[in-house]
Amino acid sequence: MTDDDQKQRMAQLEARLAEARKAQEPKPRTEEHYTMANQAWRMVIELVSGLVIGLAIGIGLDSLFGTIPIFLVIFTLLGLVAGVRVMIRSAHEIQDNELANAADEQDAQDRD
Repeated sequence: MTDDDQKQRMAQLEARLAEARKAQEPKPRTEEHYTMANQAWRMVIELVSGLVIGLAIGIGLDSLFGTIPIFLVIFTLLGLVAGVRVMIRSAHEIQDNELANAADEQDAQDRD
């Protein structure tokens, strides 16, 4: 009876120790640097693509109508504005994801 109780208590202790070790174990290292670099490149590409598309439309309309580069200037500025708006939207999306991850981590810590 004592031997069985000790074995059962030891098994419970081992399970609790394993659970505690698992909780204290460092999280696998994710490459945050590369993730942020990818997001930064995404934002740069969005800005540049807006500029290039606006530039191409402006050049096309100027050559089509045979005008001075008024459409080039207008559509380049519109492309810049569009690129900045998309870039800001991406930044808000990244920020929302980071806040959600931080809230999830805080909830996990509160449960422990």
